Amino acid sequence: MVSTQQTDTARLMRLATYASVSTAFILIVAKLVAWYISDSVSVLATLLDSSLDVVASLINLFAVRHALQPADHEHRFGHGKAEALAGMGQAFFIAGSAGFLLLQATGRLLHPQAEMAGLGVGVGVMLFSIIATLFLLSFQKHVISKTNSTAIKADALHYKTDLWVNTSVIVALVLTFYGWSYFDAIFALGIAVFILYSAWEIIRESIDLLMDHELPDEEREKIKNRVRTHDNVLGLHDLRTRRSGNTVFIQLHLELDGALSLSAAHAIADSVERDLVSLFPSAEVIIHEDPVDTKAYP
Repeated sequence: MVSTQQTDTARLMRLATYASVSTAFILIVAKLVAWYISDSVSVLATLLDSSLDVVASLINLFAVRHALQPADHEHRFGHGKAEALAGMGQAFFIAGSAGFLLLQATGRLLHPQAEMAGLGVGVGVMLFSIIATLFLLSFQKHVISKTNSTAIKADALHYKTDLWVNTSVIVALVLTFYGWSYFDAIFALGIAVFILYSAWEIIRESIDLLMDHELPDEEREKIKNRVRTHDNVLGLHDLRTRRSGNTVFIQLHLELDGALSLSAAHAIADSVERDLVSLFPSAEVIIHEDPVDTKAYP
């Protein structure tokens, strides 16, 4: 049975993908006009970035829809890794845009633009882009705090770089307009390097998810501390964790008094499981009860 929290999580993730796609489409139109008027390679950089935002956001939209599907006969652990695959797809698109931008910026550095037109339009569009991106990031931050979605994190990381990109473009436009023609290409090169760094961040997190990387140490400590607060729990070992989409998988061996009945041991394990699910609402917990000799404990 699907819980209310899982339903809210799915709704928020879908809304975040719709907001991302819509914002990217709006910014493409605005930046296309600004580039046509100014012929700035820095503006072209942001136009390419926004164009790839659309592609990446569409990948996210379909990946999130797939990841939110419940487990079925062929995918017993659900479809959460579709988010990691979406993140990898985004990273490749981002890296491709950075490569193209490096070529464009290098060409403009060798053959600088003599003058720049449409400064007001270019700056105005960049300011509009910054404001629209801030609104989107604010909503994405809220969604991430509620869902911990890898796909939304990857999308948000890309849009965070857009803030720096758009700000640097404003500086480049102003400097180029007043005769510092090389700065347009120099800033574009810097943007390309920054985009490549962002792509690597997304790739690293996606690989961690696909390779079933353990949860962070602080979260593992929370699990251990919560388990140890239960009466009759003598200890735990072989704790294994991983994340798939917004689902956390927790497996552990629970050390209990060997003299306990099977029913009593099972009841304790059920209590621990419920407590861990309250700590990680989307968690799936598997507990193995290990009997121990209580004489070994003071």
